[in-house]
Formats: sequence, structure tokens, C-alpha cells
Amino acid sequence: MKHLLPSTALALVIGLGLLPMSSNSFAANSWDKLQPDRDEVIASLNVVELLKRHHYSKPPLDDARSVIIYDSYTKLLDPSRSYFMASDIAEFDKWKTQFDDFLKSGDLNAGFTIYKRYLDRVKARLDFALAELNKGVDKIDFTAKETLLVDRKDAPWLKTTAELDDLWRKRVKDEVLRMKISGKESKQIQETLTKRYKNQLSRLDQTRAEDIFQAYINTFAMSYDPHTNYLSPDNAENFDIPVPGGHRRRVAER
Repeated sequence: MKHLLPSTALALVIGLGLLPMSSNSFAANSWDKLQPDRDEVIASLNVVELLKRHHYSKPPLDDARSVIIYDSYTKLLDPSRSYFMASDIAEFDKWKTQFDDFLKSGDLNAGFTIYKRYLDRVKARLDFALAELNKGVDKIDFTAKETLLVDRKDAPWLKTTAELDDLWRKRVKDEVLRMKISGKESKQIQETLTKRYKNQLSRLDQTRAEDIFQAYINTFAMSYDPHTNYLSPDNAENFDIPVPGGHRRRVAER
């Protein structure tokens, strides 16, 4: 079931069926077997067609838009360039001008592959951060003169695991230092940061195919304008609002 809702810009809500049980199967990581299902393929084709027919400016879905989609998607997932490696980006670059063709044919595999690689990289970084904490907060050397680039949106993608490890060692060190300055004791810092990273790992394991699909198709929809977006069935329910007279009004907003 699909809903096309009037708003200041086009808002899309397309209802999907329940995900197949296989989407929740566990492999090396819980998300390894997540794949787009038939309903999501159909939904993506519907979104493409709806935007083609109803967007006020009717911009073309071509190679130029494909580049926008690709750049926006990688920026959405890793805006600080702290997870993906240069080798990942080099691998993904082969699709840079193909997302228009993928979307027109209902092929969601590239979007899923990129997202799952992102999850792999995030898990590796959180595991590393926890290992650093396990060495002991009191063993961190705060006498060394080091710099940490905070705004990394224009930084080059790091090439090696060693470079990522060094970045994340400094990030952990920075978080510890900030907490020390605020008056926290070492034990509290250790417990707080360990809990934080473990909670983030737990959230990774809760990723569903629907989450990946929504992130990907939203990136496409928002390439037309920032107020055009897709809502999954779960999120659509969250925007069901009671109104006087016993009716309900479904809205989509960002």
C-alpha cells in the first residue's frame, strides 16, 4: 500500500510487508545475511516512478544524479571519514555512475553492500576502542604532543588499518581527557566509555534490512530536494496523528 502525501514538498510513505525470517539470521555478524526483499524492490520502483511523475521540476535520473546519490550516501554513513578505508571507496567508485540504472531496474544490492561494509567498519572501530579502554585509562600517556583533527569531512580517506587505529586511539584519548577535565575519576571514565561503546555495538546488531533500505532510498529521494523523503512502515505508524472527529491524519516530516 502506498501513500502520496501533500506537503511543502513531496513526501513518500510506502507500506511494506513484514521482512522474511531469513533477514534476522545470524552469520559472522548479524547483518551479513540482510538482503532486500521483493517488497522493497517493488517499493523502490514505485518511489522512482512517483518522483518521475510528480516532482515539480522533473529532474532526470541519469549519471549526474547517480554521482550525487553516491556521494550523499557515503557522506550520510561516514561524514567524518572515520570508518571506511580508501580501499572501500575505491571499490565502491565503480558504481558511482550506475545508481540511476540500479534504481530504474530495482537493483538494491549496491546500496546494501555499502551499508553492510559500513557496519563492518564501525564494529571494527568499536572493538578497537574497547580494547584500548581495557588497557586501562590510567595507562594513557597524556605527556606526548599529539594532534587530533576533529572536523574530518574533507580529510582524505585513510589507507591502512594502522592509520585508522591511530585515529581511534587519539579519539579514545580525547574522550578520556575531556572527562578527566570535567572532574571524573578514572574508574568512572572507564565504566562510562565501556558502556557507551558496548551499547553502540548492541545497536549495530539491531540493524534490519528495512533500516538499510530506508537509508538508501531516502538518499535517492532527497537528491531531488531535502524535503522529499521516504518513511518505512514503522516510521509511518509513528506519524499517525489523531484528529477531531475520530479520523487520523498521516503526515511525514523531517
